[in-house]
Amino acid sequence: MYFILETEETVRVPPEKLGKEYEETAKSIATEKVEGKIGVLDRQLVRDVNDRKYVNLMVLDFKLNGEGYVVHGDGGVYQSVAMKILAYQPTIQEVVEGEIIDIKKFGAFVKIGPIEGLLHVSQVMDDRIEVDEENRKMLGKESKRDLKIGDHVRTRIVALSLSDSSLAESKIGLTMRQNFLGKIQWLKGEGK
Repeated sequence: MYFILETEETVRVPPEKLGKEYEETAKSIATEKVEGKIGVLDRQLVRDVNDRKYVNLMVLDFKLNGEGYVVHGDGGVYQSVAMKILAYQPTIQEVVEGEIIDIKKFGAFVKIGPIEGLLHVSQVMDDRIEVDEENRKMLGKESKRDLKIGDHVRTRIVALSLSDSSLAESKIGLTMRQNFLGKIQWLKGEGK
């Protein structure tokens, strides 16, 4: 699920960036601080902590909030900034589309926006799968359907564990073994 989040952050603008570059530098620092990071929604909105995690995708709007302040002994300016952020919250049973970015013996990695999910070899199709790691593709032994890097797929999220600290430590399990899921070409009826 995608949503727009309004938040406020405080950033430190180094002394050498004070002047004409100030606002652009504050925006750049704030953007780097939030984009691609995992956040947690307010406890009042959702009960379960796992259902409150989301990924900040991009800053849509940015505004300096009042004047910055200087801390004694530090030449930088601490500036409050208000931002509107496009965020994504993956949920169990959500149908998502993505691109195959890597194939290993145990399955394929699918890029879903800012995050990657694992499509285990047992969840690709109702067929025995032969994995060709050298050519980086999978082939159904009876159906002759193939899956390779660059293919676009429609999958369902069946397992989800977002880390508190980083996207790299987060884990998303995917399946294509249900009706209306699979490689987009298969769904359109185009070839194997």
